[in-house]
Amino acid sequence: MSVESEISRLLDVMPASGRMLTKIVSKPQQSKVIDTSFPMPWNRDSRPININFDLWRRLSRPQRDLLILRTVSSLTSVKWFKLDIYQGIVLAGLAGTVIESIQVDAVGIIVAGGLTAIAANQIWRSNRSVQRELEADEAAIKVALRRGYTEAEASQNLLSAIETVAEIEGRPSLNFTELIRTQNLRAIAKISGVNVPETVKNYE
Repeated sequence: MSVESEISRLLDVMPASGRMLTKIVSKPQQSKVIDTSFPMPWNRDSRPININFDLWRRLSRPQRDLLILRTVSSLTSVKWFKLDIYQGIVLAGLAGTVIESIQVDAVGIIVAGGLTAIAANQIWRSNRSVQRELEADEAAIKVALRRGYTEAEASQNLLSAIETVAEIEGRPSLNFTELIRTQNLRAIAKISGVNVPETVKNYE
């Protein structure tokens, strides 16, 4: 498997939005099989997906397909400027900070800046919540259905990819979020009849 041919193949697997918003980068020096940085609002460039292809080749082709679809789904689901109450508070806080700065009102600057920081932190946390992680898995499965996989096949391959990546990276166990994700994937694949409780899904 050459790096160039695999990148070309992965681009074909991706949905159009993934090809537009992300960029696959070969990173042979990294210890993780696949890695991304959380996309910040001021970064207008394509969102990089860093892959160590020496480790990547140890996954089966279906595992690689589901892993790239899941990574793309996770990156493209981050919405900093989808207007809701928190984004509204951020915008109002920023505007207030600018106005108070112009008026040289120290107390106003602190209050407006504090509101902005609190709201921005809430946006950050919601984009990294367990619910968002599960949604990214389910979005990847939906795309996989259009690539010829059944729901059971897609969920089982993503499940095995999560576990295999941990083994390749030498991690002794899955982290909390990965454990929740694998249980949810087992339920989707009908391997397990135990669904993830809503209280756990909403954990941040």
